[in-house]
Amino acid sequence: MYPEIGEIHSVAVIGCGLIGTSAALALRRRGMVIYLHDTDPTAASAAAGRGAGILGLPPSAVDLTVVAVPPHSTAAVLADCQTKGLSRAYTDVASVKSVPAREAELFGCDLTTYVGGHPMAGGERSGPMAASAELFDDRVWVLTPDSRTRLDVLRAVADLVTRIGARPIVMAPADHDRAVARTSHVPHLVSALLAARLAGADEAVLRLCGAGIRDTTRIAAGNARLWTEILRANADEISAVLAEVATDLQTAAHALHGDPAQLTALLGRGNAGRAALTTTMSAPGWPSAGVGVYRQLDESVSR
Repeated sequence: MYPEIGEIHSVAVIGCGLIGTSAALALRRRGMVIYLHDTDPTAASAAAGRGAGILGLPPSAVDLTVVAVPPHSTAAVLADCQTKGLSRAYTDVASVKSVPAREAELFGCDLTTYVGGHPMAGGERSGPMAASAELFDDRVWVLTPDSRTRLDVLRAVADLVTRIGARPIVMAPADHDRAVARTSHVPHLVSALLAARLAGADEAVLRLCGAGIRDTTRIAAGNARLWTEILRANADEISAVLAEVATDLQTAAHALHGDPAQLTALLGRGNAGRAALTTTMSAPGWPSAGVGVYRQLDESVSR
């Protein structure tokens, strides 16, 4: 029988990019002992230089390991960390959840001590120098436990997320991936495609760019290789949303020279979607109103 996980005081962060280093800084802000490791020693040194933690793997088991690597590497790194006995509990921050969950089982990972995670935060800049201890303040942090995840591990990770200023919610991996395809992955791809229309544009065109095009293309500055991995890891869900968008684009193209009512209807649906988003985000207690996270935690391992 494993000893129950209580409050977390020491953490190993594996992967010192934007999210990993930001998590380390946020945890350090709460007085925790943090160890930093990355296959790129330059990134780990830069994170340590920013005060994110102690350079290197911990000399003995810590309370929690945060795996902060791209989705395609998450399961392999988790398996390696568990083989080394790096900590008593494990989580990750990958932006796709179904593929790492399936691969973790194939790698023979101990799923009782692991809970998947994804902070809904980020930025167009990448790397440890872009990290911020405030990145997760008032942001949703999705937890995707397996049916075998121990409740005390899930509660400890949820408590840690709350302590650093984020708002934990519980979702199934497939539900998470379906949601982020619509709210994060396709928006990033569409932003990149819009920005691509400006590649090679002359200065006269670029000088006409106002707040609208700047706002809609901001996230297109994200790391292209990393985003290629993220998008491919959620290919089925993204393809389904892209098919919907493609249908609407065809309708819009035909309506420009045809029935104006069709174009008005498309724009009206856009109005409705934006209104739904702003209404939800302005609701009291956003983003955690009505979540009841600890009830969710209990139900997630008793289903």
